[in-house]
Amino acid sequence: MPIRVRRSRCCLLLIYFLIGFLTAILCMVFFRPNSGVVFYRLSKYPFTTMPAVAGKPVIVVGSGLAGLSAAHEALRAGVAVRLLDRAPRPGGNSIKASSGINGAGTRFQRELNILTDDSFYADTVRSAGSRFAENNPPGIDRKALVETLISQSESAVNWLADELKVDLSVVAQLGGHSVPRTHRGGGELPPGAAIVSALLNKMKANADFTLENSAEVDELLTDDGGAVKGVSYHTSDGQKHKLEGPVVFAAGGFAGDAHGLLAKYRPDLAGMPSTNEERPASHDLLSSIGAALVDMDSVQIHPTGFVFPKGTGISYSVVPPKNDGPSHKPADPKPTSTSQLFLAAEALRGEGGILLSSYGERFVDELNTRDIVSSAIMALPQSTDKSMRHWEVILLLDPGACEAAASHIKFYLWKGLVQKIKVKDLAPEIVASIDKYATMVSKHQEDPFGRKSFGRWKLPPGEANREEEVCVGTVTPVVHFTMGGVAFDTKSRVLRLADEGKSAPIPGIWAAGEITGGIHGANRLGGSSLLECAVFGRIAGTEAARSLTVT
Repeated sequence: MPIRVRRSRCCLLLIYFLIGFLTAILCMVFFRPNSGVVFYRLSKYPFTTMPAVAGKPVIVVGSGLAGLSAAHEALRAGVAVRLLDRAPRPGGNSIKASSGINGAGTRFQRELNILTDDSFYADTVRSAGSRFAENNPPGIDRKALVETLISQSESAVNWLADELKVDLSVVAQLGGHSVPRTHRGGGELPPGAAIVSALLNKMKANADFTLENSAEVDELLTDDGGAVKGVSYHTSDGQKHKLEGPVVFAAGGFAGDAHGLLAKYRPDLAGMPSTNEERPASHDLLSSIGAALVDMDSVQIHPTGFVFPKGTGISYSVVPPKNDGPSHKPADPKPTSTSQLFLAAEALRGEGGILLSSYGERFVDELNTRDIVSSAIMALPQSTDKSMRHWEVILLLDPGACEAAASHIKFYLWKGLVQKIKVKDLAPEIVASIDKYATMVSKHQEDPFGRKSFGRWKLPPGEANREEEVCVGTVTPVVHFTMGGVAFDTKSRVLRLADEGKSAPIPGIWAAGEITGGIHGANRLGGSSLLECAVFGRIAGTEAARSLTVT
């Protein structure tokens, strides 16, 4: 072949290569991310993005972990996200979560020599109680929901730790759990705040993400067939807006709706303090489009909310005499107002803290499920302080437990909710209970109340402990969490009752987090609220983004 022809062919090949290379560069510069094909996997949910419907974002209602997780996955799928939250600041109740997020089979457990964790499902079902076997509304699959929660727990923890760089290296055993599986960080930032901050910081850097606070959704827009096509909302300046797109509803529970849904479904809880700020619930918006509700009378009373020192009659140096009269009956008349209290994180008991009655004696396995511990406290004499309906129980941590929960204790000390007191300065009845408990732990004796895990307790019994400082606070049961909510399925689709009493998904809307019901039954395990937000929030965001793609 002549040299001139060979050179011409080489030049043509070089030109074709340069044209292809420049075309690729131009596509990367001028086309939006959602106009390409991106392969993405959310555990067992494979997803391939396609060109999105022009002009329509995924609309996320609520900025707690469920809403943020949904927004994150929708953005990663290549679609725009509009996040609306009625609160003036993002984070919801998730930002206040203090004990951690559950995960089974994580590398952090293996570092503690927990090589397998196959009891999470059984623990969850046992905690849920008889509600787990109910088929109400017809068609709700509780077993599948719990299986999804458990099977996705390791990947949820890995996602937060590896992709978002959240420290989850500390693993504790909370009440109702057979092994340590509740993950949190070792720094000063509580796990909820650490997770929410990491998600917000990442998404705010994405041009396709818009967060609007003080924006309250007042209507779900539907088409003639009943499918959700968007939302109507108003802002703090009184302006009304309409926005079209698939909706992920993650607006939280109704534990703060004291005079609304809480009064309707659990009037017996009137006057009890809560960890939630008082605000109306959003469930009626979902009911108005036919969404089925489930387990609405299942409201979790958390056993330990801090009573401010000014509101308690307890003196740790003088124990009042026993009162063997009526114990669990509320004061008459019932208080009609509620107080918002700080939660005493379950991690405090998980790390070794104990509960003592107002006369200085242990009375319960502190690591039993929340409903059982709360019931045990509420069987004690109620406080005579009429400012709110509450009980007064001593929460005590030895130096080992205080050190293990140092980030929590630092905040509680600053707020004046916890005191550090030398053992010798406590009432004799409290000292006797400390010695009795310390002896049992040091000699590996069986606990008469059935406690199996003693956390980081290291205080010895007897005179050796008198100069040691323990952390002491006063706690009471508080309204904390609502297990009931809108019925949904394993793809986070909101369900309505259809013909023949069956349930069917409502097109165009998904839900995640505390707004949903059916997972926890009668009682939620500590650490599973953040987990359900991450697991079902991610699924909801993925599915909502999928609905926007053009096939």
